[in-house]
Amino acid sequence: MKKIDLGLKASSQREQLRNRLSYKPNVFEFYTDENNFTTEGIKRLTEAILQVKEHGVKDIILHHPMRYRGEYTELVAPESQFKELNYFIDFSTNQLLQLSFDYGLQTLLHGSYSRHTEKMIALYPSFSEARDVVYQKLDKFAALGQSHIMFENSLSRLFYYGFEDEDNFILNKNYRLAFDLSHCFIKVNADNAKLCASLKRLKPNVVHYHLVDSMGLTHDSLPLGEGKINWENVLPLLNEKASSIFEIKLADENIATEQIASYRYLTDIYAKLNKRA
Repeated sequence: MKKIDLGLKASSQREQLRNRLSYKPNVFEFYTDENNFTTEGIKRLTEAILQVKEHGVKDIILHHPMRYRGEYTELVAPESQFKELNYFIDFSTNQLLQLSFDYGLQTLLHGSYSRHTEKMIALYPSFSEARDVVYQKLDKFAALGQSHIMFENSLSRLFYYGFEDEDNFILNKNYRLAFDLSHCFIKVNADNAKLCASLKRLKPNVVHYHLVDSMGLTHDSLPLGEGKINWENVLPLLNEKASSIFEIKLADENIATEQIASYRYLTDIYAKLNKRA
């Protein structure tokens, strides 16, 4: 059974960094935004990465920015209508991968989101063509990033987990995967059996988990134990070699209270399951 990481997430802002590092995490995920990709922004991000490494954190993940100028960084965005967005996706991914290769980090890229996805799919002659474009881009980034890139599941009709056909298609691509449990749980309409089946199917290729609870209806990002995910069933299905963080909605972004509470909740379950074994 996978040992529980103290995995925390923050931006490169000084106050957030100070708070997270005070807990001595062994996994750290940087949330990046478009401001990290100016000359000064990259410099500040690099300094933050080095600060985290100096604290002995070995597993560091760089989460690709969710938005650019108010638009989601959707891989399905047609280049003809979203030229600047596509340029930014390529540029920012290349920047994060350069940092990942230079400092032994991981870059996390979303296969899709959900808010504006349908609007973009509608710009293609067919859903099939839109889907092909996404997988062509994922193939390109997988080849570029090699062992330094992973792809996270969405809530949309593109690059999601939870259904056997799609899971097997993704497995056959042999991508390195980031598994957001709440995204999958919402996608399967709060069905714990389907969530567990997907975790089991995709386990060999998962290198990182976002541990987060949900009621299974909306993207609520709840602390563990406050939603409907059955963590006692989930924990034995996680890949022991993968890293993980607690990606919880915080009351105050500068204080990791809900992330720490979720870590303690899961370590209690881990201890209980070990006692039974």
